[in-house]
Amino acid sequence: MSITRYGADGGVGTGGQHLPFSSAVEAGGWLYVSGQTPMTDGEVVEGGIVEQSRLAIDNCVKIMTDAGYGLEDVVHVKVILTDARYFQSFNKVFKEYFGEHPPARICAVADLVVDVKVEVDVTCYKAP
Repeated sequence: MSITRYGADGGVGTGGQHLPFSSAVEAGGWLYVSGQTPMTDGEVVEGGIVEQSRLAIDNCVKIMTDAGYGLEDVVHVKVILTDARYFQSFNKVFKEYFGEHPPARICAVADLVVDVKVEVDVTCYKAP
């Protein structure tokens, strides 16, 4: 089995810092996308939970698409919200993306290392 690392050179985080991890890793038909926040080019995109949720998921989708996976291939999603009051709004956005192919999911409330409202990661599977 081979392992393919996407974005292994590392992305750019807040303040221009180099991120020392791959944006995704693929092995044996599985694609693990690193947690994505509502950032563009290393800068946080301000907005409410709806806007930030869409951008975090869009960032995951871009990485998945670049690796040859689609929303129908998502089997599990992990979500971290910084406030439990965001839960219902996040669910509405989540349904926009995954209503046709709902994956398994965990959603937790915790502080994040970046000043954002949400972080999302996905696990995909496609038979090799």
